[in-house]
Amino acid sequence: MTPLSIGKLRNLQQCSTPRGALAVLALDHRNNLRNSLRPEAPDSVTSAELTAFKVEVVGALAPAASAVLLDPQVGGAQCIAAGALPGHVGLVVAVEQSGYVGDPGARLSQLAPNWSVAKTSRMGANAAKLLVYYHPDAPTAPQIEALVRQVVADCAAQDLPLMLEPLSYSPDPSRKKLAPEERRRVVIETARRLVIPGVDVLKAEFPLDAATVPDEAIWADACAELTAASAAPWVLLSASVDYETYLRQVTVACQAGASGVAVGRAVWKEAVGLTGEARAAFLRGTARQRMARITALCDALARPWNELFAAPEVDDSWSGSYAEI
Repeated sequence: MTPLSIGKLRNLQQCSTPRGALAVLALDHRNNLRNSLRPEAPDSVTSAELTAFKVEVVGALAPAASAVLLDPQVGGAQCIAAGALPGHVGLVVAVEQSGYVGDPGARLSQLAPNWSVAKTSRMGANAAKLLVYYHPDAPTAPQIEALVRQVVADCAAQDLPLMLEPLSYSPDPSRKKLAPEERRRVVIETARRLVIPGVDVLKAEFPLDAATVPDEAIWADACAELTAASAAPWVLLSASVDYETYLRQVTVACQAGASGVAVGRAVWKEAVGLTGEARAAFLRGTARQRMARITALCDALARPWNELFAAPEVDDSWSGSYAEI
């Protein structure tokens, strides 16, 4: 097992179930949430509207999760200030700018303006999350790898865990998405290349297109290959699949070595089309039940992250040798 620093160890403990499973409610969405809330005029969605939605969702669902992933602009501090995020639930905060710059076939990710890992730590977050658009064969791959190394160093300086979320894409401008037969290779090769020492959790895409590969035995084989490729614990993101499909993916992934989930729209996506009491009832009922079920599933089946990381050696000289920031 890899020794983990004391600060990272404590923060990961606060983001997981007592058994060591990660059941993270993901709500760091920004531009795509605007598109969901008002598809006919996303630019008209105000920051106050985004915050109100996030506070309502977090207030209803966070008690059923082990941690919540939020953004620094309209979610994290606001949910703390509103009392929507319970004190016993971990907080992960994104550090990247929403979207990407550059050519669609050679994407570049950037850090959020006026934000940093240091600020993430100061606000009381238990982990930083970095989303990058990555394809191993894209011309921008070296720049993305350099960005990951930079944020790894920033997190090490703050003794803050890093959750890395690589999103695959097609470098061929004539194809919007990866071909199904290419997806497995790209997702797994990305884990091999980007999960370097200091990346503490990999937030991974399902390594197959479930719609075109329905055989769960093949799912299990691909997830086991991802487990072997990732040097860090990995959790499954939900992307845009429906809840029932996601449950099947989570079951297979956890049995094949995943340490949990970072789940967003599969749990709460219907709430964007509701308002008032209808939204509140959906969140308190169906969505809360979904989150609780996923957390229980992860707690029962996931590989605890502490099977990969060990506590550091600590003796009575530890405090004097603990690195200063």
